[in-house]
Amino acid sequence: MRFCLGLVLILMSLYGAAARADCVVLLHGLARTPGSMAALADAFSEHGYAVVNVGYPSRSKPIEELAPLAVSQGLAGCPENTTVHFVTHSLGGILVRYYLETHDIADLGRVVMLAPPNQGSEVVDRIKGIPGFRLLNGPAGAQLGTDESSVPLQLGPVEFELGVIAGSETFNPILSLYLPNPDDGKVSVASTRVQGMKDFLVVPHSHTFMMQIPEVIEQTLLFIETGAFDASRLEDD
Repeated sequence: MRFCLGLVLILMSLYGAAARADCVVLLHGLARTPGSMAALADAFSEHGYAVVNVGYPSRSKPIEELAPLAVSQGLAGCPENTTVHFVTHSLGGILVRYYLETHDIADLGRVVMLAPPNQGSEVVDRIKGIPGFRLLNGPAGAQLGTDESSVPLQLGPVEFELGVIAGSETFNPILSLYLPNPDDGKVSVASTRVQGMKDFLVVPHSHTFMMQIPEVIEQTLLFIETGAFDASRLEDD
């Protein structure tokens, strides 16, 4: 199976640029920068995709303002007449969901969300009242909990082709005390799920660095190209 997956990716690299007119929009997470998505950007560029690695002020505005700002910036950066895919980390996935609740993207392709708080995070519930939380996480960070102010819980099922990758290891055992296990230190595996998703994969990695892990990048490429992950590739390692 490893050989088959490798062959798919090789063929993607050799023939992708000539065969497709696709664009991938990358949306980073809360308090991160486009640099956190650089490895993904390089991988998709190498496989022939146009790439827009969006930077947006994640700590200065609420989700209601960030979603149209970030998504519109991504769409504007893609060439005309292209299929547009999205790859997101954490908050970036919620921005895509929020945007698509009220907007249509005519040429929308596939979406991969890495560690998205689709059902909110109990960590936010516990620490958003601590002094300094809003300074570090902004208004959007306070909207990612599981209480009545949770934006993710106000969104409906997804109606686009979505693959979700969740992490099951943590480098922050203190925050993990607030989460149902397994978790990635910020979000539980269970809370990354959302009704309507097409495929789901759990990887043994943490929230913070997931988007930089080669096997996660490989699986993300595979879903954008084929619409499915390959869990057996993880089992072989």
